[in-house]
Amino acid sequence: MTKMKLQIAHQVPGRIRMKVPSAKENPELLEQIKQTFSVIPGIEQVIVNPATGSIVLHYDTDRHNEFHGRLEHHTGGHFKPPANEIDALATKIGQEAEYLAEHSHTARVVVDFFKDFDNGIKVATGNVVDLKILLAAGIAGFTIFEVGANAATPVWVTLAIFALNHMIQANMRDAEDAEPEGAKA
Repeated sequence: MTKMKLQIAHQVPGRIRMKVPSAKENPELLEQIKQTFSVIPGIEQVIVNPATGSIVLHYDTDRHNEFHGRLEHHTGGHFKPPANEIDALATKIGQEAEYLAEHSHTARVVVDFFKDFDNGIKVATGNVVDLKILLAAGIAGFTIFEVGANAATPVWVTLAIFALNHMIQANMRDAEDAEPEGAKA
């Protein structure tokens, strides 16, 4: 298959819909793509739509990881499954932002600003924190600030604090046990 632009339009476990702009109104190319995807283990059905230039892959969800590994291999590394729902949402937002940026100068300026801001955060934190984490922490902080001390502490917060406290204590004991005998005061 020649090099072409493929983009995931929608993805849920068991189903992926991709857009191939160069395949719009090109049934021969879509049939070639269909044949290429049909050989990937785990694919149950490939549906093409020449009017929209889209491809829908239905695959066995029990083979999700194997399927995505094969899909990544067959597409030269262009498709990587989201690691979690936050990554999936961030990918979807990124795709929508890029689409808008292709059609509007103002949107391009905003998208480029946030990409630069995200890269700056990654560089400053050694790629430990990015804009997704910062945004989630900001929303959590704002929520806690707004709710204030008047609300009862949810059970999950109490359990999280309890677990964190025990993890810290266990690590402190491990650190004390690891110190040489002469180092203890």
